Amino acid sequence: MQRLLIKGGRVVNDDHSQVADVYIENGVVRAVGPELKPGSPAGLQVVDATTKLVLPGGIDPHTHFQFPFMGTQSKDDFYQGTKAAVAGGTTMIIDFAIPQKGCSLNEAYEQWRSWADPKVCCDYALHVGVTWWSDKVKEEMKILAQEKGVNSFKAFMAYKGLYMIGDIELHAAFSQCKQIGGIGLVHAENGDLIAEGAKKMLSLGITGPEGHELCRPEEVEAEATLRAITIANSVNCPLYVVHVMSKSSAKVIADARREGKVVYGEPIAACLGTDGTHYWHKDWPHAAAHVMGPPLRPDPSTPDVLMNLLANGDLSVSATDNCTFDICQKALGKDNFTMIPNGVNGVEDRMSVIWEKGVHSGKMDENKFVAVTSTNAAKIFNLYPKKGRIAVGSDADIVIWDPKATRTISAKTHHQAIDFNIFEGMVCHGVPLVTISQGKVVYDRGVFHVAAGQGRYIPREPFPEYVYKRIRQRDQVCQPVPVQRAPYAGKVISLIPAQK
Repeated sequence: MQRLLIKGGRVVNDDHSQVADVYIENGVVRAVGPELKPGSPAGLQVVDATTKLVLPGGIDPHTHFQFPFMGTQSKDDFYQGTKAAVAGGTTMIIDFAIPQKGCSLNEAYEQWRSWADPKVCCDYALHVGVTWWSDKVKEEMKILAQEKGVNSFKAFMAYKGLYMIGDIELHAAFSQCKQIGGIGLVHAENGDLIAEGAKKMLSLGITGPEGHELCRPEEVEAEATLRAITIANSVNCPLYVVHVMSKSSAKVIADARREGKVVYGEPIAACLGTDGTHYWHKDWPHAAAHVMGPPLRPDPSTPDVLMNLLANGDLSVSATDNCTFDICQKALGKDNFTMIPNGVNGVEDRMSVIWEKGVHSGKMDENKFVAVTSTNAAKIFNLYPKKGRIAVGSDADIVIWDPKATRTISAKTHHQAIDFNIFEGMVCHGVPLVTISQGKVVYDRGVFHVAAGQGRYIPREPFPEYVYKRIRQRDQVCQPVPVQRAPYAGKVISLIPAQK
């Protein structure tokens, strides 16, 4: 039996905080309360959390580890990526199994499982991409939801010719999502306008990273976001907009939520912690290192606005879209920005960046921090209360957090596999001291106690209550009904044959 006692800390959940001990047996929280005395001290590991915060481990619902993309593969694999995650206080990630067009969703799921299972250092789950549409895709979505623990499916409105699907396919995918109790995820950018914009930039001789942002300005993100919300709402499918990067897109989501639509917005660490002015940096490697899709926005007020919206609930969840490439990989696009592999880091630094920019700045309190880094994702993706909460019966995924300590982010000291960090030099208040996964200390003040494969795949049931309570009620009371009227008994004209 594995036994662990966290003593004297301030236990923080999304709805309240209390000074309490936390007693853990075999990876599960067994007691939370003051001055716990859990029997014999033999075999009991004690972690002193006096003056520290005891938080639910972070959940990053958007990563791409060892992802084959744009002619190469993202540098952080499932071992390095999850190892970096636990160093930053994150104890669960949700990655994406993305099939090529025409390929099986189930085979993509099995492929990603085969990559992840032997390597993960913490628990994980998978979203699955819908990159084309057919009766086979529809059936496989059902099988994945009922038998494989997948309750979220991602559609792309961008990456034309690679992953992008049109409005009719989007409508079909969201309809099936709703039927099987899933969450519709969407990468919201207008892929057609991006393709035309890229041609224009290249014709003007703009080949550098600035062309990446110029060909996909924030209005193409906002337009696609509104279109996705409209399509999802038409079939009463809950929608989750990944990587909300702009003020315009965030406003569309906030407005939709205030109109009562079931939509959730996910800003990422990158757009909360830095901006797109870097694309105009004179040093090409520096500029290219920030290239991701959708791009960071050059408006320097964007991170502050997005953090405000995250703090007040207009946006719901923080993630990273961690998809890392070394500079030599980015150099595939040295002469053409459309060839630069899209992706940045964040899985290790997300929680510190959000504490610095959100809590230390006074925009949100410690409880809201827990909500946006862990609890809300757990509720939306049906992991709660096993994940996202410290309570009796919950998984013992916990981080001991020092709100007063500081650390300086740097590629020289981070644990990710790449040679650049987009938050380089940022001083963050809020430091994870100890990370506990499945009741075991896996990270302790710079020392790892991890092994490849010790993480588990966590299946997720369909129809999460947090999301589907409203959906079910709307199905019952919001359906249109025909007007009862007497049949028309008057004359009807004859149709005039069309002229050839």
